[in-house]
Amino acid sequence: MLRTARTAASAAAEGKTLPIDTILVGDSIDHMNALPAGSVDLVFADPPYNLQLDQGLTRPDQSRVDAVDDEWDKFDSFAHYDKFTRAWLKAARRVLKPDGAIWVIGSYHNIFRVGTALQDLDFWMLNDIVWRKSNPMPNFRGTRFTNAHETLIWAAKSKDSRVTFNYEQLKLGNDDVQMRSDWLFPICTGSERLKGADDQKLHPTQKPEALLYRVLTATTKPGDVVLDPFFGTGTTGAVARKLGRHFIGIEREDTYIAGALKRIAAVKPLQQEAIETTVAKRQAPRVAFGSLVEMGLIAPGTELYDTRKRFSALVRSDGSLVSDGHAGSIHRVGALVQGAEACNGWTFWHTPTERGLEPIDSFRAQVRADMERLSA
Repeated sequence: MLRTARTAASAAAEGKTLPIDTILVGDSIDHMNALPAGSVDLVFADPPYNLQLDQGLTRPDQSRVDAVDDEWDKFDSFAHYDKFTRAWLKAARRVLKPDGAIWVIGSYHNIFRVGTALQDLDFWMLNDIVWRKSNPMPNFRGTRFTNAHETLIWAAKSKDSRVTFNYEQLKLGNDDVQMRSDWLFPICTGSERLKGADDQKLHPTQKPEALLYRVLTATTKPGDVVLDPFFGTGTTGAVARKLGRHFIGIEREDTYIAGALKRIAAVKPLQQEAIETTVAKRQAPRVAFGSLVEMGLIAPGTELYDTRKRFSALVRSDGSLVSDGHAGSIHRVGALVQGAEACNGWTFWHTPTERGLEPIDSFRAQVRADMERLSA
């Protein structure tokens, strides 16, 4: 059920300690300070950019560009903006769980000031992402480069936070290639762009759902709670609902709230099977190579090879390997024969099968699958 509430306390009083799937109406900082400490998994923030547009923008034909000139984006000075930024970031940090993380998106007008504040408040920088726009607005005056990107900062609550990062899922969706830090998406246009009664865009900086889709699939799990302190027209809430995540939005503009409620109510959540994430290998049950030997999946005396058969090693009864005078674990021997500092023995060593050389990691995957089936 989607709701709006004037205070976080009133939403909690309705029977929940955390007002999930709710838009809190009013000031972001006040609402975040009223939420329970350490209660949300992720914060996604699209704060005012402080664009400092003293004059309106016009096209070569003198028609006016519908730029961001709303009151909520205006600040008296950089000092005023910095004070506001530190206040909302401090409130966001308080409400994050110990292993929580934050995303902040901005332009060259504000993102460097935000980055400084993040580090001053002891957030731990993880990545900066460049959102490259496939259809940016031209620079009509011809006095600068076309501003074709925005920057997102991904930071952990602290250096010790064990944040969610669905690396394997991202790699699978990227044709088995590591996901890079430059993302290409079009700006929000067409039927996705919410319109007001005057048929003009309802919000000047509505973000594309594709951008939030990647952020949430990359850094949250199904059931996680995502807080958006500058909710606008509800892109975060719409994508969260679709992906089986919960949201808490904070917004003070009634027109944006009305659009967000209607938009999110129309979202049909994906089926549970469709939103399940690929389990990260580092989170999967630990299976030692010696266990494969004990189970008879790889017999003592088996010769293991690298993919090009440059190196070979003999499997011993205790699960260790011996090769060319070197003895030890699959990782240590793999490193020694190559003269390398480290080696992932699971992917380096292969065993002959009827299908050819097969990585020993495939046997570990078989054991893990059996373990999951038995525990289901």
